[in-house]
Amino acid sequence: MSYSIAVAGKGGTGKTTLASLIIRFLNSERRGPILAVDADPNANLAECLGLDVKKTVGKMLATFIDEKLDFPQGISKDAYIEYQLNELLVESEGIDLLVMGRGEGTGCYCYPNVILRKYIDILTKNYPFVVLDNEAGMEHVSRRLSDHINLMLMISDYSIKGVRAAGRIRDLTEELKLEVGKQFLVINRAPEPLDTSIKEEVEKQGLNLLGIVPVDEELYRYDLEGKPIINLSEESEAVKKVNNLMSKIILN
Repeated sequence: MSYSIAVAGKGGTGKTTLASLIIRFLNSERRGPILAVDADPNANLAECLGLDVKKTVGKMLATFIDEKLDFPQGISKDAYIEYQLNELLVESEGIDLLVMGRGEGTGCYCYPNVILRKYIDILTKNYPFVVLDNEAGMEHVSRRLSDHINLMLMISDYSIKGVRAAGRIRDLTEELKLEVGKQFLVINRAPEPLDTSIKEEVEKQGLNLLGIVPVDEELYRYDLEGKPIINLSEESEAVKKVNNLMSKIILN
């Protein structure tokens, strides 16, 4: 069975960066193949992983609904959608990527989403680890595209608002009655020790703080130069911290 890791947080907290570093850790530990799913409408996980995406699931479903495609003779709608989904999977050594993208076009997505859930359920069984980079609203999780999450990481920046947003995400998973194993808060781009006000807000929200990822100059340079984050060196402070945090959970 796959071990699924979901990363979520409000915009600007660096959740896609941390999702990329988690994927980097798993790949370096030879825990692959890894399935990365970019479920954020503002999709940029591919850039962080150095992969090229031609088309998203959202665009494919919009084409299915809006353009009234003429299906090839002798093929069912189900089979056609599954074929198209297979074409969307970006494959690389140790890491495969599926980008959900934005829902586009008009019409009801209920039927295609049924096929999509079935496809992802089948697909994830082929991977020891699945890493889901989610949006704050967790739209795709709420559609039950993932029935079980082993590890939920709520990412906050170094702010009260970020911690509160993480608390709302935790509350949303409970409201949706999602099956989640472990849940932790990670505060990104933060100093140690944390300011007292941040510590108090973490306690107030009832969040379990896993750790702090520091500001990293090498990461900052990679971002400015448009380099894939997955290629960061082992000397990167962010890499070392994420590796340490994931080792405690994944390897122990």
